[in-house]
Amino acid sequence: MKTFLVKILFFIILFNNSLLKAEINVKAKTAILQDYLSGKILYEKDSDIKIYPASMTKIMTTIVAFDLLKKGEISLDEKFLISKKAWSLSNTKSSSMFIVVDDEVSVENLLRGIIVVSGNDASVALAEGISGSEDAFVELMNAKAKEIGMQSTKFGNSHGLNTPPAANFSTVSDILIMSNYLIKHYPEYYNYFGEEEFSWDRTGGNPITQPNTNTLVKKNIGVDGIKTGFLTVEKYSLASSILKNGRRLIAVGSGFKSKRSRADESKKILTYGLTNFDTIEISKKNEKLISLDTWLGKKEKVDIYVKDDIYITVPKRKKKSINAYIEYNGPIPAPIEKDAKLGVLNIFLNDELFAQHDVFSMEEIKKVNIISRLIRSLNFLVWGDV
Repeated sequence: MKTFLVKILFFIILFNNSLLKAEINVKAKTAILQDYLSGKILYEKDSDIKIYPASMTKIMTTIVAFDLLKKGEISLDEKFLISKKAWSLSNTKSSSMFIVVDDEVSVENLLRGIIVVSGNDASVALAEGISGSEDAFVELMNAKAKEIGMQSTKFGNSHGLNTPPAANFSTVSDILIMSNYLIKHYPEYYNYFGEEEFSWDRTGGNPITQPNTNTLVKKNIGVDGIKTGFLTVEKYSLASSILKNGRRLIAVGSGFKSKRSRADESKKILTYGLTNFDTIEISKKNEKLISLDTWLGKKEKVDIYVKDDIYITVPKRKKKSINAYIEYNGPIPAPIEKDAKLGVLNIFLNDELFAQHDVFSMEEIKKVNIISRLIRSLNFLVWGDV
């Protein structure tokens, strides 16, 4: 067997430099921007400094609930009894769904009250309904944060109000991890974050309609989430995401001076990512990438795949060349097991190795019988052709 390199694709990308902005000045204490598909960080400003996440905390509150919904342990139409503790946060001094003590409210309405109008009362009601107490629910939040790699975060409550000793702290980098996880793992529920308003036909009173606290969802620019926040000590914050022409970007910023600045600066960050970078699909996970030659197999070729979606994000500043090769020892001798590692996908950017991914067999290839093996071996000896 010999080592082969099979070229599978080649891109040349050329852009008009005059349309590009090389730098961006974000008016926030801390910020980060990521291309969702490739995972590449496109912008950072003090992204690992400690922040109080305020109502961005509620992203984790919903993640815990979504986990239980997917497992079938709770349902959207299940109703939770509203406690005095949850009702005590139902007021005009902070974000509220305006629930009523001893009422029963569905999980779906509580989720929309949390996501769309940032209800602190709804957060406590959901937490208590799921775990019996908010403290027990917070343990689930912190366990999930640890599980997904949020190394600089601790939650002390379900809503984000920093009432000692239950103070929440995090970083925009960790909030980005949480936001990315939300979008990737709960697409069936993520649409709640893009709702422009929430109307709730509450018991014993007139229906209440409130707008989404994230004003960017109304701008018709592709923003479909995620979560606002405000604390006097932290000022304004926002985790936002935009989906445009198949590309998704996620931005997180904290320390914006005003509501308007929060929206304008977040839009500026997202626009910077869209106009200054491009994302290219190399391969989709579990889909056929290419076929490789086999030796003494019942099939002459074996289809291969990669186990993850592969995208790369490159700046639109100058000509870029992208090449990808399959490196393998071939022809590959049968028998070949399904999902066996057969080689490596090497991706080069401007002739420099950019990334490597293992490639695997999509199918089982059995060995031919003894007569066929003898005929093929003889053919190879005579003609030198497998």
